[in-house]
Amino acid sequence: MPRADFYLIAKPRFSERPLLLVCELARKAFATQQPTLVLTRDFEQAEELDELLWSFDEDAYIPHQLAGDDDDGHTAVLIAPPGVDAPARPLIINLREQCPHSYGERVLEVVAADPAEREGSRLRWREYQRLGFEVNKFDM
Repeated sequence: MPRADFYLIAKPRFSERPLLLVCELARKAFATQQPTLVLTRDFEQAEELDELLWSFDEDAYIPHQLAGDDDDGHTAVLIAPPGVDAPARPLIINLREQCPHSYGERVLEVVAADPAEREGSRLRWREYQRLGFEVNKFDM
């Protein structure tokens, strides 16, 4: 059964920069050798995440790139803005307002403290349940 985990941001560290939580999740995925696809809301967010993965922790090295290159299949973390095709991965970190069209074993939803984002996450929660996912919530 596929699983969807919702990470609801509450801590000041993440509420000011939600992409820091995405970096932490990508670090954990890389440490456990889970190929990961990050679905961003737009190209600007993809570029911001790309830069942040290099700089959020000077001791961390997470092989990553923007999707759409010949190396996509060999890169641990792919970052895909809308309109860019990316190969399916066992782990997806979803930053978009809708559920992914295809998914692997697990989807991580990062939800900012903004009330509008929380409402959208409730709709995705119900959609995952409808699709037969095991759904969990974690306060961050």
